[in-house]
Amino acid sequence: MKKLLCALVFISANFSAHAELPSTVADALKKAAIPQDSVAVIIRSVDGANPVITHNGAKSLNPASVMKLVTTNAALDLLTPAYRWKTEIYQDGVVSNGVLTGNLIIKAYGDPSFKAQEFWHLLMRLQQAGIKEIKGDLMIDKSYFAKNNGNINSFDDEPWRAYNAMPSAFLVNGRNTSFKFVVDASDVNNSRVSIAQEFALPELKIINNMKLMQGACGEWRSHFGYTITSSDSGKDTGAKGDAAKTGSTVVTFNGGFSPECGERYLELSVFNDDQYAFYTFKKLWLELGGKFSGQLKILDKPVSAVKVLEQLSEPLGSVVRDINKWSNNLMARQLLLTIAAEKISLPATEASGAVAIKAWLASKTFNGSGLNFDELVIENGSGLSRTERISAEHLSQMLVSAYNSPVMPEFMSSLPILSLDGTVMKRLKDSRVSAHAHLKTGSLDGVSAIAGYVLDKENKRHVLVMMVNHAKAGASKAAQDALIEWAYNQSSNQASGQASNQAHNQR
Repeated sequence: MKKLLCALVFISANFSAHAELPSTVADALKKAAIPQDSVAVIIRSVDGANPVITHNGAKSLNPASVMKLVTTNAALDLLTPAYRWKTEIYQDGVVSNGVLTGNLIIKAYGDPSFKAQEFWHLLMRLQQAGIKEIKGDLMIDKSYFAKNNGNINSFDDEPWRAYNAMPSAFLVNGRNTSFKFVVDASDVNNSRVSIAQEFALPELKIINNMKLMQGACGEWRSHFGYTITSSDSGKDTGAKGDAAKTGSTVVTFNGGFSPECGERYLELSVFNDDQYAFYTFKKLWLELGGKFSGQLKILDKPVSAVKVLEQLSEPLGSVVRDINKWSNNLMARQLLLTIAAEKISLPATEASGAVAIKAWLASKTFNGSGLNFDELVIENGSGLSRTERISAEHLSQMLVSAYNSPVMPEFMSSLPILSLDGTVMKRLKDSRVSAHAHLKTGSLDGVSAIAGYVLDKENKRHVLVMMVNHAKAGASKAAQDALIEWAYNQSSNQASGQASNQAHNQR
């Protein structure tokens, strides 16, 4: 009897793995020259019932940025939506008449959302606490995360792009320099291209060799290039710690820009995390009227240091919206390390974060069983990886579990709303499914994925997962949209009927 049951289970699983896709989806895949063997699809109700559609559900695939669903769901559940990161300031010296004779120390805890505005507020509070001049150095304690020896660990051949930036326990503005491109309105002939830093740091210089070009904007990034040169200076402090190398950086832009482009932005990480933090500190401190002439040192906080104040971030429930709606890779990596620090050990590593998430999944249940995802591979938690893997079936199970968990409101609200915001803002605007789905996208060369929740025309909510791993995966958008529309248009009776028919056929 047990052998018969095992055989039936095997037959059932094999049938499910090759279940027929909706004709609109199959046609779109055929038109894109993407074989169905390279595609995995799951659609199931949020009540956890048998899938309405399951195609290659057990296949282990690269999910690209859809992996952020796993990281953010785990973080919300493990840390709670109310979790806040702290950033502390210490003094190692004596303060007299507003002058700190000694070092100022920043103890950082990996806040992924620490922007220049938060830094300005922190330094303003420091001056209000009585420190106006620092006769010493700025020390940053980044020991909360394991040391990263490389400033750039490029995922692709564009090492300066912001998405390639590495995590840091003290990350300011994501160390992101945003360059704004626009035709210069002050020029009466509108013949010049203007390039400016959104948050200007004096250590960065722009050489603008851009020319005005006519025609449509199109792939505007393909019409120009850039080079980055830097002149670092600094000194080795030996046993006392590391002095960050600082200096000037020049970004040279060459190429063309069309007036049809309006305003465009390019985000680059031209400074490492230490440089960006130090330059921002000096800029803001001087703007606030403070005095400082010291250097930057990367050291653990001395035991003699005295805490002056601390500042808390926005709650995690708010931060995950930036991660998922705009698919922020660096913030997702920071989040994985935070999970590691809080739940495993210090200093935090990405490997420890992966261990924590797998243990968390095993503690959850789906239809009475734990979420044991043997195929799951987490490298950095962002999906910017060639090694990360998950199956559509298991991702759908986690999404069902998330929907039926206490953190569902924060998790779902972090996902882009179809045709309204985030990475799906421009999709299916004229369709009836518009605004009826919360979906996370993922894209790499050879990978395209989408996953989340779709509310059908009878107000029944379903989990949808589609992953494509193929050289032409980028052409699968039409098939994904067809699947979303199919999920919306299926009535509960039709869905139940199809599921029953599949079950009957499997018997």
